[in-house]
Amino acid sequence: MSDNTMRAKMANTIRFLAADMVQKANSGHPGAPMGLADIAVVLSEHLSHNPKNPKWLNRDRLVFSGGHATGLIYSLYYLWGYGLEIEDLKQFRQLDSKTPGHPEYGHTEGIEITTGPLGQGVANAVGFAMASKYVGAQVNSETAKVIDHHVYCLCGDGDLEEGISYEACSIAGHNRLDNLILIYDSNRITIEGSTDLSISENVAQRFESQGWDVLEVDGHDYDAIDAVITEAKTRMKPVLIIADTTIAKGACEMEGSHHSHGAPLGEEIICEAKTNCGFNPNEAFQVDEDVLARFRCAVEAGDLAEREWKHRLATLPLVEQNEALGALTAPDFSRIQWPVFDKADATRNTNGKILNAVAKAIPGFLGGSADLGPSNKTELKDLGEFPRGKNIHFGIREHAMGAITNAMALYGPLMPFSATFFVFSDYLKPAARIAALSGIQHFFIWTHDSIGVGEDGPTHQPIEHLGQFRALPNFYVWRPADGNENIEAWKWALAKTDAPSAFVCSRQNLPLLDAPAKGSAAQGGYLLSEEADAAMTLMASGSEVGLAVEVKTKLADKGIKANVVSVPCFDLFLEQDASYIAEIVKPGTKAVAIEAARGMEWYRFAETVIGMDTFGASAPAGELFTKFGFTADAIAAQLS
Repeated sequence: MSDNTMRAKMANTIRFLAADMVQKANSGHPGAPMGLADIAVVLSEHLSHNPKNPKWLNRDRLVFSGGHATGLIYSLYYLWGYGLEIEDLKQFRQLDSKTPGHPEYGHTEGIEITTGPLGQGVANAVGFAMASKYVGAQVNSETAKVIDHHVYCLCGDGDLEEGISYEACSIAGHNRLDNLILIYDSNRITIEGSTDLSISENVAQRFESQGWDVLEVDGHDYDAIDAVITEAKTRMKPVLIIADTTIAKGACEMEGSHHSHGAPLGEEIICEAKTNCGFNPNEAFQVDEDVLARFRCAVEAGDLAEREWKHRLATLPLVEQNEALGALTAPDFSRIQWPVFDKADATRNTNGKILNAVAKAIPGFLGGSADLGPSNKTELKDLGEFPRGKNIHFGIREHAMGAITNAMALYGPLMPFSATFFVFSDYLKPAARIAALSGIQHFFIWTHDSIGVGEDGPTHQPIEHLGQFRALPNFYVWRPADGNENIEAWKWALAKTDAPSAFVCSRQNLPLLDAPAKGSAAQGGYLLSEEADAAMTLMASGSEVGLAVEVKTKLADKGIKANVVSVPCFDLFLEQDASYIAEIVKPGTKAVAIEAARGMEWYRFAETVIGMDTFGASAPAGELFTKFGFTADAIAAQLS
């Protein structure tokens, strides 16, 4: 059997596995897997990865931005030997299976990242490539490269129509990420029909203008695909390979039809297609031994590649490189020299000092802002610019920044942060959601956290955002009230490796708080001050904690005793034992929450919520707090 004849049999095996999976589940997307099968076979010959150790650091990364093409993804991971079995393919899209409808990181072995909405995967691939460049800059030398792998991404028309891909590819071109190869499945079909309905731009010219090299290939010509991937790996820029393909290739009358995108092909068409290719029309999930053996070459080839890599590390004179790699992979948090705070300050300022302390001590800690570094206070002083240094300039591209940073966090030895104004977190909500869903340790820095933004007005005042992110499972929103709470938040977040944390910080100065009366910030909420026989518990976060202390004094003048509870992390406080919560929010007291935000979630604890019922306004911050009733006199009068 000639090589291309064997390749064709391998590709058809993928096609029919995907079609059978969708047919059995009566749900899924057969078109893209069938159209990409030829490319997948040749790409398998180029990928350097080790199914025996999916976490090998110097492996090639493969990102499936079109996550709906899971028929292709799971077929490949079964054929490569990542632990999936035929029975898992038969359980496609079923409850508790290893093969859910879209690929999920941590759920199925080998999946590099949960790409989720279209376009996210393109930005994820850029993130992996950026992470590789940074780690390589730390550990490579002129004579020995410890990190020299590639990042591949398969994407479609939908990915390139989403705005996030524009942002991400602009960043990739600007940073000349020559380790990144984007393979565009150009089948000219979307759900509604031909792409002529919605897009007419010149994709090649778009990428060339962004600093990419662009190559084009017949996506069903094995030798041409092999040649173009080989060529792409030699280029000194990121490369877009436009692969002209036919959706549902081989699916008889469904070939080339948009109807093949998101629905089963039907038993008759599948049987006819199998017959045409010499497969048994009566056998579902057919994988011949010669096909499986050819795909499983990846197991031994990858294991050998990793062993050679480790041998290189052990035998070459790479003392400095090994030390640098060790420092990246095993961060020593005891080296952090935490700042001391002894006066009123904005928490964006205290947070900036903490960022710098962590970055100086932890080699893998880096990040950047969406062109707001001076305002977010996220500039890492004297620590250089990406890729050799730690300051990443994402530009005004929040959406891509969030997805890029997610991938950097999953690359291996990095602990990245991203930053913007809190109100602009709207732009990166999909990436924040994926971070929470996937358990990614991504540090989100969000400053200018309330109506305290002031003169910029209601378009820049995030009144509903705290509630939105507190509602997100496995996502920890920290709104520190002073620098000391800020330090406790960071200590907790650095140790929390399976969830993202957000630091929501003030523009205005906040008073330094007294030591806790009971509990600690590391428990999400604590008693800041306690009174015997208190009738009321005042709960607040961030800038309103100092206000709650003032309200307590005003109430005392009226003969009402009140405790003050600071809740820097509402999500973490909810996770505490009921007995601890009862120690902090005393049963029998009237609980009142004070927050310059919508605050609906506070009804979990409070009888009364003093929050925002409208959008803000444009004026100096002090005037706004007065206008909207956030003064000690106004609140005490309301409560007495």
